[in-house]
Amino acid sequence: MSIPHPDVIVEPALDRARRVADEVAAVWAAEVDEDSRFPVEAVAAMREQRLLSVAVPAELGGDGLSLREVATIARIIGSRCASSGMIFAMHQTQIYSLVKHGNTEALRAFVVESVEKQLLLASATTELGIGGDVSRSYCAVEDLGGHLLLIKNAPVISYGEHADAILVTARRSPESQPNDQVLVVCRSGDLTLEKTAEWNAFGLRGTCSLGYILRATSTPDMMIDTPYADISTNTMLPVSHVVWSSVWLGIADAALDKARKYVRAAARKQPGVSSPAALRLAETASTAQQFADLVDASASRYDRAVCARGELDGATTTDSVGFSLSMNNLKVATSRSVVEIVGQTMLICGISGYREDSEFSLGRHLRDAHGAAVMVNNDRIMAGSAQMAIGYQGTM
Repeated sequence: MSIPHPDVIVEPALDRARRVADEVAAVWAAEVDEDSRFPVEAVAAMREQRLLSVAVPAELGGDGLSLREVATIARIIGSRCASSGMIFAMHQTQIYSLVKHGNTEALRAFVVESVEKQLLLASATTELGIGGDVSRSYCAVEDLGGHLLLIKNAPVISYGEHADAILVTARRSPESQPNDQVLVVCRSGDLTLEKTAEWNAFGLRGTCSLGYILRATSTPDMMIDTPYADISTNTMLPVSHVVWSSVWLGIADAALDKARKYVRAAARKQPGVSSPAALRLAETASTAQQFADLVDASASRYDRAVCARGELDGATTTDSVGFSLSMNNLKVATSRSVVEIVGQTMLICGISGYREDSEFSLGRHLRDAHGAAVMVNNDRIMAGSAQMAIGYQGTM
């Protein structure tokens, strides 16, 4: 299904997102999941409706949306197809990193180009041998006199074969320590991906998160000079935790919608009778409201910090311990909540939710929900929070 692309899009971004979600992502979600394939139709619709640039400031050609608004779009798309929502969310994290930290003329020009051409951006931050510890790299940038060479053995690069560019973490030089990292923009035409692992996952199957040996060339002006540790702390981690949580909220929305329809159908058969399923639905909806409020508050917290030029509630900044702890807590809490909510809707719908051939089937939502805890693993996040919490004094 194709969505017309007018010469000038004046329709609000949220309305465009709803059309993409309802008319495209929802139509192909089951097939994307069943075939474990990239959601080409949904991503094409995002391009057509210029959703890939919603977070780019207006002066650079984008919509200039706040993180709160971007998170709402992730939630909308995620409610129809979690894989499509995650691709949108992961792309936006890279966009934020470029916009906030891209400090060369070439990087600024690349952002403008990404808006004009609706480029899809992926990332390669994990590496074989260090697991999910994105704060260290074995891969190093080699300066070969006018161009850079990177070789990275990445166990996961989500939708890497479908991206127009990949943002790669690496040591600043072969002599640098593992934690002295930079972020380099590598265009798809300047890299090769040698597949090292297939992708047949439990859920979020359309993200196509295969393993690769990445070999890429780039130029010095496409390397963000800001230390990756600062990019990660101030932008990449808080943004990713907000937009990922929003996709998981969308999964919860979809499951709750099916549960409501099931309870209504049952109520029509027995008018005036309040069933145990209706009571459980009310309780689950209450949990979902808390989930939504937490995501909204966290997105607003980030927006206030950015708009106030680092001031947050008069004291905290995006690189403060309190802010980092709050964003870690967001990710862990929401990844647990989505599993709880979908599990409760399964009980509400009973065998109808358990069956794959039912209009109330919850199998895909349940499988997608369990992906949340392992993107980055909750145990790793809590271990980091434990270290920060030891010496922390103050409020979050």
